[in-house]
Amino acid sequence: MAKTFSKDDVASHSKGDNLWIVIDEDVYDVSKFQDEHPGMSEVMRHPARKEEYVVTEANRHSQEQYIDYARLVLQRVAGKDASKQFWKYHNEGILKKYKGQLQIGSLDTKKAAEPAPAPAPKKAAPEPKPQSESSSSVTPPATGAPQDPYGDLIPFADPSWYQGYASPYFNDSHAALRDEVRQWVESEIEPYVTEWDEGKEVPPHIYKQMGERGYLAGLLGVTYPVNHTPHRVQSVTPDRWDLFHEMLLTDELSRAGSGGLVWNLIGGFGIGCPPLVKFGKKPLVDRILPGILAGDKRICLAITEPDAGSDVANLGCEAKLSEDGKHYIVNGEKKWITNGIWSDYFTTAVRTGKPGMNGVSVLLIEREAGGVSTRRMDCQGVWSSGTTYVTFEDVKVPVENLIGKENQGFKVIMTNFNHERIGIVIQCLRFSRVCYEESMKYAHKRKTFNKPLIEHPVIRMKLAHMARQIEATYNWLENIIFQCQSMEETEAMLKLGGAIAGLKAQSTTCFEFCAREASQIFGGLSYSRGGQGGKVERLYRDVRAYAIPGGSEEIMLDLSMRQSLRVHGMFGMKL
Repeated sequence: MAKTFSKDDVASHSKGDNLWIVIDEDVYDVSKFQDEHPGMSEVMRHPARKEEYVVTEANRHSQEQYIDYARLVLQRVAGKDASKQFWKYHNEGILKKYKGQLQIGSLDTKKAAEPAPAPAPKKAAPEPKPQSESSSSVTPPATGAPQDPYGDLIPFADPSWYQGYASPYFNDSHAALRDEVRQWVESEIEPYVTEWDEGKEVPPHIYKQMGERGYLAGLLGVTYPVNHTPHRVQSVTPDRWDLFHEMLLTDELSRAGSGGLVWNLIGGFGIGCPPLVKFGKKPLVDRILPGILAGDKRICLAITEPDAGSDVANLGCEAKLSEDGKHYIVNGEKKWITNGIWSDYFTTAVRTGKPGMNGVSVLLIEREAGGVSTRRMDCQGVWSSGTTYVTFEDVKVPVENLIGKENQGFKVIMTNFNHERIGIVIQCLRFSRVCYEESMKYAHKRKTFNKPLIEHPVIRMKLAHMARQIEATYNWLENIIFQCQSMEETEAMLKLGGAIAGLKAQSTTCFEFCAREASQIFGGLSYSRGGQGGKVERLYRDVRAYAIPGGSEEIMLDLSMRQSLRVHGMFGMKL
């Protein structure tokens, strides 16, 4: 049973090296924390970066001043309720990061949490037939039976099936994966995201865990590749893995509220590896894929060039066949390449033939071949994603590294775009929910004109508009995922390309709208890096990184109409 303390107990610990504080009726012993206050610990661990942390954390001009200031703040609130001061400068991630080591109990006035209602009995989900690794379509064992309510149950902050509503798409295996990923993210990732974003890199051991936990193998848009990795997802057997599990994995990772984090872990891999798996020759796949799925090697997609973005057919990176016909010699540049600075392999679009789409091929370029140089790019958002400028100078690539057929790489690229765009949609929608959820929590906490923000109709209107856009877009996403899962891959590429392009544009405009409205609700707190509005500030910076890559909104909307009209014309459309 947790210890309880009276307010007088707390008040008696207010001097020198004996400091207790109260945050939301929980009691924390911060006596030894004076020299580890957020920011000071960073100064101590990274003395070479002292000035950077001084400026970004407290706007102080010296390490000594900042440490004295932090001690003063703690001593000023010691023995008292520090909730107001804490939430003014910090977000929930800081509380999660230190709660386990600092909380010693709660006030005796704190109400005990009400027990969760007993779950309703559910019908057992039928087991699907095992699928071969080469299959790209599985039938989900969905029953439509409601799952137990899960999470904080804030309306619209999670998909409806989290909150006890029935769904034809999700079953017990999805619920188990959701809990597995969420526990990992909340304990190992979310408390450190701000620190990693500022440092512009996620620790390599987190990516390695993605491999060891079997998550990388589940993000390829194909049936779980059991023949190329010994690693398995703990909560879902490979024969049950489907596209909704993949969707759920990306969604739960995105709850950390950082595009940089998600792109670091699955950005380059999620778009660079599927072409290798689907179109690479077996000896190449067998040699390369195991190291990637283990988290030991990294791969990225290199298509965009300084002068060729959405206009893929006019890329200029050139690959000429050597005189002996054994190698392609690659020369050219690629820009805005996610994860490029850390990558061992580059799934690269090159020109091997005449101008236009019929002269494009795809090669797997290995860094160790030599002639590959990379440099980090500083961009507006997704700081920890490793955005890269890549230069290829006389790189010798074995002809066996050709992915697909020569001069037919455009099909490989276009097939991959659907998978990439759906990933962007999933992330945008969860980021929109994060903006909404942070705003809802803040609106219940913050008071203006003697009442909580949530009691102002204009604030409720903002939240309602955010929720309606999120829910409408999410239901379109669920339908698209189901169609992808029900169709053969070539059929899905033909029929769904237009709809996926439209959905990508819808999701990025939804994300931008929610980020802006959340910023309006938080006010100045969302203009400062870190603190209570830190997630909103960071996500607002990330908006353009989603609206432009994978096809800008204008390109997507035009493609949506052109592709849909072309396909429905084939079906016999009558106008």
